[in-house]
Amino acid sequence: MARLYVARGNAVSVIEDGSVETGLDGRGARCLALDPQDPDTLYVGTTDEGIFKSEDGGGTWEKLSGIEHPRVTAVAVSPADGAVYAGTEPSSLFVSRDGGEYWRELEGMRNLPSAPTWSFPPRPWTSHVRAIALSYADPNLVVAGIELGGILRSTDGGETWQDQRPGAQADCHSLFAHQGAPELLYEAGGGGFAQSTDFGDSWEGADGGMALHYVWGLAADAEDPSLVYTSAASGPGRAHGRGHSNATIYRRSGNGRWQPVLESLAEFPYALCQDPEIPGTLYAGLGDGTILRGTDAGAKWEEVTRVASGIEDLVAASA
Repeated sequence: MARLYVARGNAVSVIEDGSVETGLDGRGARCLALDPQDPDTLYVGTTDEGIFKSEDGGGTWEKLSGIEHPRVTAVAVSPADGAVYAGTEPSSLFVSRDGGEYWRELEGMRNLPSAPTWSFPPRPWTSHVRAIALSYADPNLVVAGIELGGILRSTDGGETWQDQRPGAQADCHSLFAHQGAPELLYEAGGGGFAQSTDFGDSWEGADGGMALHYVWGLAADAEDPSLVYTSAASGPGRAHGRGHSNATIYRRSGNGRWQPVLESLAEFPYALCQDPEIPGTLYAGLGDGTILRGTDAGAKWEEVTRVASGIEDLVAASA
C-alpha cells in the first residue's frame, strides 16, 4: 500500500504499513503537495499559520516565511522545474524557486480585470485560490482556479495571466493534470465537471451520466489518464452537511459517460487520489475522517483507517 499524507483540519497524518503518525497538531492543515522528485518532501498550507515544509516524510516540520497572507488554500510543486506555488485567501499567488526559502508574489494575477468580481459566497468580501495545476512538460504553464472566480492561465510562470478561460467552471474546487497526457487538464466545480485539451486555454463541460453536479474531488489512474474519478453531491448544503451528503463517487473511461462506483455516502468524499504504483487503485478521504481504498477501477471498496477529524486533502506517495 502507498504511503498516505492526510491534511485533516487540525493536523497532518502519515499512514504507512498500518500505522498512523500525526504532526502539525492544532495548525489547521487544509492542503498539501508532494515534491514529485522526492516523496519525503511535503508542503502543507494552513488556515491561519501560513505554510510548512517537511523533508523527512512528515517526521519534523519547518514553518516557512515570506507569504504575505496566513491563510494558504492551495499548494503545488512543479514536476518540470521544482518551483513551489502557494495560493492564498484573499486570492494571491506566490512562488518559490529555492524550496521555500524565498517567496515572491505573482502580482499580475491579482491585477486581472475580473479580480474585483471574485467572491466566495460564505465570505462574500473575499475569495481564494482553490487549486493550482502545473504542466509536466512546460515549467512556464500555470493554471489557477479561483473559488469563486473561474480559471486563470499563465504561459510565463505566472508573470502575466489570461483571464477567466472560456467553458471552465467558475466555482473551481479541484484541478488535475496527468504526466501521461501533458495537454490534458480536468476541473471539478460547483456546476459540474470540465476538461481541457490545451492545458487550460479552453474548456468544455463533460458530465454526461452524472445525476449529481456539485463536483469536488478528482483523481485519474496512474497509467491511464482517461480513467478519471470524481466525487459529487446535489449541492453545497448536502455536501457540507455532516452525515447526510448522499454523495457519489463517479468513474469515466475514455470519453464515455460517467458511471457511479460508490453511492449514497453519508459523508462527503472531499479528497480523491490515485495510487502511484498500482493501476486501478485509488483512495477517498471523507468528511468524518474515514479513508477508503478502491480497487479494480473502483469496483471494490474497503475502509483503510479512520483519522480523528474530517479530511481536507489526501496525497499518496510511493512506499
